[in-house]
Amino acid sequence: MNNFLEFGLPQPLLHSLKRMNYTTPTPIQAQAIPVALTGKDILGSAQTGTGKTAAFIIPLIARLLASSHETALILTPTRELATQVKNALNALLGPGSHIKTVLIIGGDPITKQIQQLKAHPRIFVGTPGRINDHLIRGTLKLKDTHFLVLDETDRMLDMGFGIQIDKIVKYLPKDRQTLMFSATMPPNIIKLSEKYLTSPERISIGSTTAPASKIKQEIIHTSESEKYGKLLSQLTSRTGSIIVFVKTKWGAEKLAGKLEEFHSVGTIHGDLRQHKRDKVIQAFRNQKHRIMVATDIASRGLDIPHIEHVINYDLPQCPEDYIHRIGRTGRAGAEGEAVNFITPQDGKKWKAIHHLMHPDKKFEEPKSLEKSGQKKRLFSSKKPFQFKKKESHKKIFKKRKPS
Repeated sequence: MNNFLEFGLPQPLLHSLKRMNYTTPTPIQAQAIPVALTGKDILGSAQTGTGKTAAFIIPLIARLLASSHETALILTPTRELATQVKNALNALLGPGSHIKTVLIIGGDPITKQIQQLKAHPRIFVGTPGRINDHLIRGTLKLKDTHFLVLDETDRMLDMGFGIQIDKIVKYLPKDRQTLMFSATMPPNIIKLSEKYLTSPERISIGSTTAPASKIKQEIIHTSESEKYGKLLSQLTSRTGSIIVFVKTKWGAEKLAGKLEEFHSVGTIHGDLRQHKRDKVIQAFRNQKHRIMVATDIASRGLDIPHIEHVINYDLPQCPEDYIHRIGRTGRAGAEGEAVNFITPQDGKKWKAIHHLMHPDKKFEEPKSLEKSGQKKRLFSSKKPFQFKKKESHKKIFKKRKPS
């Protein structure tokens, strides 16, 4: 379908789409929305920045407009993504809509959320931990919640969230519709999703193990001791907004503190209070800070169009997170650039990332890992990288911990 008019959407929703200048659906929207409107479950995947959020909020709103009592629940892995989804919902619902939304996330006062829930909102957007808090208290009722969305499904079904989601699902009606979306959908996640879905439609647009085609990827060979100097050089030579990803909360604070001497920098990680996290993201969104140093808490769903560069100062703990990290640039078909710092200790992790993106392509070792200051295009060297047969890229990474 080439036009939103062809979906048979309710008039209020069509008016909102027109107001927001939404005319042509993206491929994931064109395939997912008609299926969702029939009431079928969906397991959907598409590259970052391709409009997955609208692919589930449009049929969600259409369903609630057709019912006077049904409610919907959207679960996300991070508070920031939940906030972004709620904002997208409110923008599409428009001012004066009788369908109200509520944000249910940790870090916000629970008493405030209880008061908002008493106003009978029909769309609940939140993180699993705080949703469960309200279910236990009895302040959130899901008996009429026939529409469930798990956004960033691969992260949501990680062990840390899986137990919490299982608890939430017990409160939901069995005859619900469930939509699950992510940019990456590994086989183990597809297997885990089966218990939440009923005869789902599998919708996959493009490669979910490769970044958007307009993201230029480069590597910089460096030693650990020379890393910071090379980063300063990159930040000085580049224009536009930049996210610098690191692996730990402590590392984010330390690096941002050093960079503040030379640049306007914001920092985001899991130890910050929610109001501080919101403030940092808003400042970065409004371009008050040109640089944001972040852990993987910012790798999922963050949609800021003016991000031109992503720098992986530390490689991610999980290869799938690489796709999500660099997907913060090159949004909606725009161009972007991802720069990866590679130390001699990063060889195994880099091989795992390559294997994820190019499972049928022989891995070639980045040339002269020990030589600092050398920048090359991704995977452009010629010398084969030899590993022992028993080694597996799946064992290289430790279990992901909350960022």
